[in-house]
Amino acid sequence: MARVKMQTVRTTRADPIAAAEELVGQLEGAAPRLVTLFASRERDQLALNRAVRERLPPGTRLVGATTAGELDNQGIHSGSVVLGALSGDFEVGLGLGTGLSLDAVGAGASAIKRAAQDLGVRQSDIEPRQFVGLVIDDGFRYKKEELLLGILEKNQTLVLVGGGAADHEQDPAKQSALIHVDGEVTTDAVVVALFKTSAPWGALRSHWYQATGERLTITRVDESATRALEIDGKPAAARYAEMLGVSEEDLEFGKPRGFAVHPTALKVGREYFIRAPWKPLPDGSILFANLLEEGTELELMKMGDMAGMTRHFFQEELPRRVPNPQAALLFHCSGRMWYAGSTGTVAQLADTLRHAPTAAGMNVHFEIYSGFHINTTLTVLAFGGN
Repeated sequence: MARVKMQTVRTTRADPIAAAEELVGQLEGAAPRLVTLFASRERDQLALNRAVRERLPPGTRLVGATTAGELDNQGIHSGSVVLGALSGDFEVGLGLGTGLSLDAVGAGASAIKRAAQDLGVRQSDIEPRQFVGLVIDDGFRYKKEELLLGILEKNQTLVLVGGGAADHEQDPAKQSALIHVDGEVTTDAVVVALFKTSAPWGALRSHWYQATGERLTITRVDESATRALEIDGKPAAARYAEMLGVSEEDLEFGKPRGFAVHPTALKVGREYFIRAPWKPLPDGSILFANLLEEGTELELMKMGDMAGMTRHFFQEELPRRVPNPQAALLFHCSGRMWYAGSTGTVAQLADTLRHAPTAAGMNVHFEIYSGFHINTTLTVLAFGGN
């Protein structure tokens, strides 16, 4: 029998040494192979990393990030540290790629190369049945699509899941993120944790949207490939507002009748990957959270029952996809959290986490799923037993 299991612990202690003592002191049983550390941004990350590493067994690896909120089975927290201790039948290699803002493709390629070397395998031998990659990047560099090209350049069938290291700070000029890799804490980087296991696992995603059957086509984009200038041959914001029956001023993400309620999605097979518009701009264009390509057809989505669909995911879909689930690493979109806060539904959303397998995670700055940069989604790497 092969299985992967996890213990999760949380602390609100501010002092790094006291926090590390409380976290590691609660762990029981065999030494974990890998520890995930999700910590609120305002903490002294270097001191916390050092204190946790000093208390972990020498062979235990560590990966983590700063957050915009920490998740476990008790809910969604702020200002805390959540530690997940994974043990069982798996091996893991860690690879760090730096200089993300200058060469994101190169950083992604370097991260997967180093992870494979650390695991003792050739990149050409990585195949999708026994290997899966966990990816955490500096979310505020906005380089997910480029770094994914680097990671997948020589491993196009490798399944990836993860999200961007984040910050509670709302002012873009003050936002920053840090990534933990063993004893190193760094920014402007991406880390790949490459798992090899014969235990059941699944890379999954959950959103709270349903397809409307309406489609739109991105017919003109700007040079940055992040702004839609035209949709269906018309000025982008005007066309989107026309489709929703609202004014352009109502579109911005978070407003009650705009992009958050009716985003777009890319249909891949039977799945819809949310790639939401973000802001209507004064020139009539729309800023998207991801790169755009002229000629892309997107599906218009509509919001469903936020808490109900998330609860169904944990109760029904995840156990169906991963036999005997015992561990779940969660990467929850900060936009989902922000919208839940604006609609007074945070408590209901947080309550769904008690239906998850043993869980540790964070609110992230955009998500990664199966090689795509997506948003307004919960992405999950789950492990079970066979």
